[in-house]
Amino acid sequence: MNAPDTSQRMITVGRLHGAFGVRGEQKLESFTDPAHAISRYQPWMLRDAHGNTRSCEGVQVRVGGKGLIATMPGIDDRDAADALHGTDVLVPRSALPAPAPGEYYWVDLEGLRVVNVEGIVFGTVSHLFSTGANDVLVVQGERDRMIPFLTPDYVKSVDFDAGLVTVDWDADF
Repeated sequence: MNAPDTSQRMITVGRLHGAFGVRGEQKLESFTDPAHAISRYQPWMLRDAHGNTRSCEGVQVRVGGKGLIATMPGIDDRDAADALHGTDVLVPRSALPAPAPGEYYWVDLEGLRVVNVEGIVFGTVSHLFSTGANDVLVVQGERDRMIPFLTPDYVKSVDFDAGLVTVDWDADF
């Protein structure tokens, strides 16, 4: 079994938080590292709270006093900017650079099978989340498991060709 193809999957890289000023600029929260890197990944797909999407290209991003500010073509006044409050910014996974060795995009791990070092199948990766101290791998199978994503302590290997994550985790835990 090979890993799922995530290259065309849309990844949320930021969120618009309403108007900045009166000329249509937007307050922008970036989920990229560094934050300003969000401007490199265009065109953007904008998705509102109702799931409606539209493409947006040519966005300019600058650093403001309290965060990032986006200037978007066709958004020229405060009302138009406020209408986009809460809109997610998405890009195709293929637009992101390759991760460094030993680093992973969470979306690439989702859907991989998880087994422990004894060969016991736990299920598949549902998602990951951060606790601040470390990331956590959420595995769904006959029961849900939350495994700290710490290499090499608990996560022993990630094999995308085999679609498999091997963990050092007790099957009863």
